[in-house]
Amino acid sequence: MKILIDCDVLLDVGLGREPFCNTSGELLDYLESYPGTGFIAWHSVSNFFYIAAKAKSRHEAKAFISDLCQFIQIPPTSDKDVSVALHLPMNDFEDALQCSAALLCGASFIVTRNIADYQNAPVRVVTPEQILSIIKSTFENQD
Repeated sequence: MKILIDCDVLLDVGLGREPFCNTSGELLDYLESYPGTGFIAWHSVSNFFYIAAKAKSRHEAKAFISDLCQFIQIPPTSDKDVSVALHLPMNDFEDALQCSAALLCGASFIVTRNIADYQNAPVRVVTPEQILSIIKSTFENQD
């Protein structure tokens, strides 16, 4: 199962945003334990850095990104992937870029707290709570 993480989930963990950071942190812990399952879009790195550096510090933002890159993959993108995003029937272009990245890496899910922004997404969109429930039920069914 491949999972693309939206930037809001990263910010929850990196900035310790309550009450979301625990669930989002649990998801990142899972992805760290299962290499090759977690992905982020290329542009999420710059979005995270810009927000986290202002809220905390440049050093802390870079440290978080460095740690994240130890277990999260970034699918390589090109002009074709931007074109895909431009043609998706979505209102928010940034979310369309997330969807394009999810398609590129073969993600089964995009995880975000902003599900309403992903109407018409070509990939299933779930919250951190929902994906943790899916993961748990998948492991229970394997027993």
